[in-house]
Amino acid sequence: MNVFMDKLALLWPEVAMMLGAVACLLAGLSSRQSLRKATPAVAMLALVVAAVLVRLVPNAQGAYDPGVDPSHFLGLGGMVPFVKMSVLALGLILVMVASGTPEALRQVIAAEAKEGKAFEPGDCFRGEFYAFMLFSLTGVMLCAGASDLVWLFLALELTSLPTYVMAATSRDKPAAQESAVKYFFLGAMSAAVFLYGFALIYTATGLTEFGPIVAYVEQNGVSPMMLTGVVLAVVGICFKIAAVPMHFYTADVYEGAATPVTAFLAFVPKTAGFVSLIGILGLVGWGESHGGTASELPEPLVYLLALIAVLTMTVGNVLGLMQQRIKRVLAYSSIAHSGYMLVGLLVGPEAVHAATGSNTLLSNGLAAVLFYLVAYGLSTVSSFAVVACMSRADGSEVETYDDLAGMRQRHPFLSGVLLVSVISLVGLPPLVGFLGKLYLIGSAYAAASAGSATAWVYPAVVVAMVLNSAISAGYYLRIAAVAFFGTDSGQTVELDLPTRRWGAAIAAGAALLLGGLPGNLLVESSRKAAEPPLPNAVPGATLDRQNADDTPPRETAEAGPASAPH
Repeated sequence: MNVFMDKLALLWPEVAMMLGAVACLLAGLSSRQSLRKATPAVAMLALVVAAVLVRLVPNAQGAYDPGVDPSHFLGLGGMVPFVKMSVLALGLILVMVASGTPEALRQVIAAEAKEGKAFEPGDCFRGEFYAFMLFSLTGVMLCAGASDLVWLFLALELTSLPTYVMAATSRDKPAAQESAVKYFFLGAMSAAVFLYGFALIYTATGLTEFGPIVAYVEQNGVSPMMLTGVVLAVVGICFKIAAVPMHFYTADVYEGAATPVTAFLAFVPKTAGFVSLIGILGLVGWGESHGGTASELPEPLVYLLALIAVLTMTVGNVLGLMQQRIKRVLAYSSIAHSGYMLVGLLVGPEAVHAATGSNTLLSNGLAAVLFYLVAYGLSTVSSFAVVACMSRADGSEVETYDDLAGMRQRHPFLSGVLLVSVISLVGLPPLVGFLGKLYLIGSAYAAASAGSATAWVYPAVVVAMVLNSAISAGYYLRIAAVAFFGTDSGQTVELDLPTRRWGAAIAAGAALLLGGLPGNLLVESSRKAAEPPLPNAVPGATLDRQNADDTPPRETAEAGPASAPH
């Protein structure tokens, strides 16, 4: 019970988000139109309150230390508040970008336009839309602090399920329903795959809690069944991050959903997926090996992640270069960036390289992933927000390159924001995207110089990353060139949504600001968030390892859960 209460004490931010979601539902059902229109403000207030609570909640030992959660099984306690703050900050921008989305639906407009009649709550789902946003963001926060396979599964589903509804209800177009159905069924298949992987992990160890699983693996090694379970879990979670081989849905779903919802899909499930992959991969690597030094991932996992990374970035960029529709271009861009971030997961934490004497400023792959999630989130949300701020003269969404032609003449502010966004996504200085790619490449270089059996893999993925970044410049710079030098067709108008414009501007401004000296603060924060403790100092596994030592080791991993420690 004490363990449960200690863990519950860390969840006050999530509780605030849940209460905020309920408040959004109540505001959306109010008979007062002014209160219904204030629903986005209620959602933003919930995000601000949750961010304050992240800085105030006590850690698992009862002391007020927002920088460390000592219950983390890998000792990466700083990662939990870092991810939560990043998700809340980007979530605030996403709510700003999404303002006006449910209000533009015909059903909502008709419900609000009724005069002399009682308001029908069932005709207006403004409250549900913003509540679903908060529920999904809460799921990502729970993924960051997950310490159990069951917890992680529920957190991933809490992240995903609201997005299926948001994609379906965000537009008055059949394409939205079609994309949501495709998204739902492929999401169900991916959930089945990674849940089956979780089941194999439990079968191999008899455990569901991460700390005891790590201790068990350190004692008994990684069995074939355990490795198979981790591989299936990784492949299933590839759906969340839009990585090969689970990437097929991305372009169709991103194009079918309303653009603000697409921005949400491009960042929130991806963040949940990468945070979850850190936890899953940490079960079989990055901990303390039998020799007392930090261990790398098993070779099959290294080769699998390298293959997925190269294929993902290549498929994303090559297909993105072939697209003519803006949202599909940005969808394949999202796929490519998942491939870049997989390089950081391939490298692992700093302790792996420090053990071999290759500890450098940019040697922490997990820190690079955390930093890049923020850099990518700011840049891609800003680019989608610019597209969401405009529409064609007939009220339909901006779709093709021609719709962006001549933006500089009619929409100079938005064209400047779009330029900053795409330059950051390319990875050119002085924007945050450049620092993010430099961080990833630096970590891979440190891993290449570590002298391990798989060291040859890292130069290969770095070369692939550099080449793919050059390929991506083809479509990113095309967007900028069309917006600034294209012939003005006069077929687009700017929507009267100042909150959405501010969201785009804030995201682009942060991408520009963090590319300079303030970016060093984010680099240092991400490094501290993913910096593991010294060997034998993993707080989440120490007690569990002692408990595991009291139980005789099993002769084989396939002996069944009954003989394993619980």
